[in-house]
Amino acid sequence: QVQLVESGGGLVQPGGSLRLSCAASGRFVSVYNMAWYRQAPGKQRELVASLPSGAIANYADSVKGRFTISRDNAKNTVYLQMNSLKPEDTAVYYCHGLFVTAWGTSPRDYWGQGTQVTVSS
Repeated sequence: QVQLVESGGGLVQPGGSLRLSCAASGRFVSVYNMAWYRQAPGKQRELVASLPSGAIANYADSVKGRFTISRDNAKNTVYLQMNSLKPEDTAVYYCHGLFVTAWGTSPRDYWGQGTQVTVSS
């Protein structure tokens, strides 16, 4: 079983910055992909940024140039640096990972519990 725990959300003014962290723990043998999703009230969950292992990052058009996803493999942690935040970035942000928990098995999805980001003056 894999646990993902997010931190770093909060209230920030427009134009401000926040850094989200997501720490993975538990038993796994490899990580295929780590990503951040978000869900605003009344909207569907959407992909914000993803970072496949050994590949380049992908971003939603709405956050390109403002958000940066990165990983610290030694700490099993993925980060989302969010700059130039806008009110429309307000949402619950979820960490997602695709992990292999035993050799010879298929990757499985794991989600964090979510962290609230509110951008408001």
